[in-house]
Amino acid sequence: MKKYILSGCIALISLGCAENTLVEIEGKIFLKGSTPHTYVVIEDQKHHKNYKIENANHFNLLKKQNQSIKIKAKFLKKAIAPGFPAVIKIVEIN
Repeated sequence: MKKYILSGCIALISLGCAENTLVEIEGKIFLKGSTPHTYVVIEDQKHHKNYKIENANHFNLLKKQNQSIKIKAKFLKKAIAPGFPAVIKIVEIN
C-alpha cells in the first residue's frame, strides 16, 4: 500500500514540474478567433501546432503578425481540443 501511495505522489510531482519547463518554439505569429474572442497564437514550424500566448500584449506581438520569431516560454495549460490550444507564457524572445 505504501508503494502505491509513494509512486502516486512521485507521478503527480513529475507531472506538475513538466508543465513549468521552458520550451523553445520557432514559428509565425497569428491572430485567431472571431471578434469578441480573439487571441494571439504562435504556430510551431516543426510540429504545426498552435500555442495561445497569454502575455502577448507585454511583448507587442500584434505588430509582429505573420513574422517568424523564436521564443522561450512556459506551458500554463494543456490543449483541451481543437479550438482550445495549449496556453503558454513567453519568458524571452530571441
